Amino acid sequence: MNLVIGIVVVVIFLLLISIRQINEYQRGVRFRLGRYVDIMNPGWRLIIPIVESMQRVDIRTKAVDVPNQEAITKDNISTQINAVIYYKVADASKAIIEVEDYRWAVSQLAQTTMRNVVGELELDELLADREAASARIRQIVDQLTDPWGIRVENVELKDVVLPEDMKRVIGKQAEAERERRSVVIKAEGEVQAAENLSVAARKLYASPGALHLRTLNTLNDLSSDQSNTVIFAIPLEVLRAFEAISDLGKKRE
Repeated sequence: MNLVIGIVVVVIFLLLISIRQINEYQRGVRFRLGRYVDIMNPGWRLIIPIVESMQRVDIRTKAVDVPNQEAITKDNISTQINAVIYYKVADASKAIIEVEDYRWAVSQLAQTTMRNVVGELELDELLADREAASARIRQIVDQLTDPWGIRVENVELKDVVLPEDMKRVIGKQAEAERERRSVVIKAEGEVQAAENLSVAARKLYASPGALHLRTLNTLNDLSSDQSNTVIFAIPLEVLRAFEAISDLGKKRE
């Protein structure tokens, strides 16, 4: 009787130490006598003690914060960049067999790739189109981690930190660009105004009496405000004519 109880206890104990729970977001990589056997899906799975072993692999998407990296752009400007990389394990067996620590390996590869990609771009290109730089980093990292069973889903450049003197230079450049645009817009406005005045002048010249009507309309507008002082500019020829008439009257007297 005691022998039966002992056997039952041993069997229960073996079952307990042989059961492995694999959650829905995990996959189990099973080895038998050190050799890879298969991938175990979620649920309760039996492992033969001593003979077999299992390693769980989390297949959820992971967000890794890549720390600040010192990088030099193509035009020899020192910058500091950081990013976030999103990836997941696509093949659990490769993630265990092909690389010792895929988390550390992906982080290190992302850092070196960021520096290399920034080195291929000029500063203006990097600041103007971060999405292109991020896509380039994602493409390279995804290709190099494919043998590890890793799929890179996205890479986002968060910050591009510049030296203080470079910030001042960029600020002056932006101010000069704004001034240039202001001058161009003002010049374009003057050109349009001149064209409109030219069109108006041709129309007034082509219509008899139009200039007089315009003059009378202007005088009417001026007379509506008593505080206005109207000064008429009379050509010198008219004044000289009046002077000649005055001299002729004196001679007749």
